[in-house]
Amino acid sequence: MKQVVVTAFGDVKNLQIEEVEIPSLAANEVLINIISIGMNQADLMARRGEYRLSSGAPPFTPGIEGGGVIAAVGSAVSHRRVGQRIILTLSAPHRCGVGHGTYCSQFVADADETIPVPDGVSDVLLGALWLPFLTAWGALVWRQKVGPGDVVMLPAASSSVAIAASQIVKQKGGITIGTTTSPHKVNALQSVSAAQYDYLVVTDPDETVEPWWKTVKKIARSEGQRQGVDVIFDPVAAGAFLHHEIRLLAQGGTLWVYGLLGSPGPVDVSPLIRKDAAIRGWLLNFIVGTPAEMEAYSHILNSVANGTYQLPLADVFALDDVQAAHTAMEKGDHIGKYVLRP
Repeated sequence: MKQVVVTAFGDVKNLQIEEVEIPSLAANEVLINIISIGMNQADLMARRGEYRLSSGAPPFTPGIEGGGVIAAVGSAVSHRRVGQRIILTLSAPHRCGVGHGTYCSQFVADADETIPVPDGVSDVLLGALWLPFLTAWGALVWRQKVGPGDVVMLPAASSSVAIAASQIVKQKGGITIGTTTSPHKVNALQSVSAAQYDYLVVTDPDETVEPWWKTVKKIARSEGQRQGVDVIFDPVAAGAFLHHEIRLLAQGGTLWVYGLLGSPGPVDVSPLIRKDAAIRGWLLNFIVGTPAEMEAYSHILNSVANGTYQLPLADVFALDDVQAAHTAMEKGDHIGKYVLRP
């Protein structure tokens, strides 16, 4: 089988395709022919050596999402069948330890770490759905319980996670403010039906007539929330940007941090005291093994199958073109999700 291996931390040239033997099946396992692999910032960070907790040391195979068709089942497996389309659960790539990711043409998983997929979900989306939608659903619905009238700010508005979050918040009756540093992305996002933003704000100080945080505050007031934004869901949350986010929070508001994309810097957190507000971290591992995990998979897959949720694709690359895929994603010009297909 084909497998991508990071031979050393650093440039995309360290992503190499290797031919390896397909692992033998244990009684409780299934062999999956992978047909879709969702790409994520975590993959790029792992390749560069910035996410070693997940990757370990080279050589390792990156990838945390995947989906495909069951090609064989172990002798004790009765609830999965050959030919069945499945997605891998978020815990599947970690069962064998760090560095055994999904950038490969075949994958062996415990049968219980696979989820059958409804017919309405396309093959190309199989391995690209759970991270954006589960990341957003877990924090905003399971933990935050976003509801009608809540004003929610979503930085990195062109990312697949923020786009998924916009749909989830709107389904719950909330108001969405997407922010982006790229002025040219505003028109592009407005033409993407999946990007369900009530407002889009450019946070580049060189491209705005007034400071972006004043614009966001005016929007909150226009929506009846005079004190600020109820929820911020942010993969950046660092330095000057975080400084202003704290001041934008309404009384009792919450800023959820789910990524490490920002550059750290000094921040004054004292406004949190008078606001009775909070900064909370969100990691998908928190939902693993809870009843909410299976509820979320079912909700997301059924919502995609019936058209309630949509995931825009930035581009699709062959697994053999993984170096080009990483290069394209690193430019940051895309909207939505990159997908690899073996």
